[in-house]
Amino acid sequence: MRAIDWRRTGKLLGTVLFIAVVLLFVSIAIPQIVGADQSYVVQSDSMSPTIDAGSVVYVADVTPDRLSENEIITYRRGSENPVTHRIVEVVERDGQELYRTKGDANEGPDPTLVSADQVIGRVAFSIPYMGYVVAFAGTDLGIALLIIVPALLLAATELWELFVARDEDEPERTEGETG
Repeated sequence: MRAIDWRRTGKLLGTVLFIAVVLLFVSIAIPQIVGADQSYVVQSDSMSPTIDAGSVVYVADVTPDRLSENEIITYRRGSENPVTHRIVEVVERDGQELYRTKGDANEGPDPTLVSADQVIGRVAFSIPYMGYVVAFAGTDLGIALLIIVPALLLAATELWELFVARDEDEPERTEGETG
């Protein structure tokens, strides 16, 4: 039975983890790679416990005729950040469908109805806590800790590997031997 090469296993696990983290961040910037059309960071706990503040929601485009009660949508309300709430009622007015929405944690429904042209899309899925990382990554400290430090560590690791490989390639010299 072969002994486990812990160094190789650690490198493999580190590489897999690194790729997973990179893909996660890429999916936020380019949500199309996970089948969504847009992504947003949830700013409040109005949808708790279903979707907490700090989550990233992935939103898929949907035609208004495909929306129904109990679905979670993201919509624009004036110039504010997009809102993610649940449809609690579909209302027909003047031949137009409007949506009464409510945050799961809120006492009552939102004061205004949402029109079809305000709807960005249906929430496909969410990732808890990722929004905090996204927000942190936008700060100077976040850039340093999430981009610069890992890049320096990667460079240092590669230099170390080159150094070790060079030492292994050099033939051992015996006493009295000159180079």
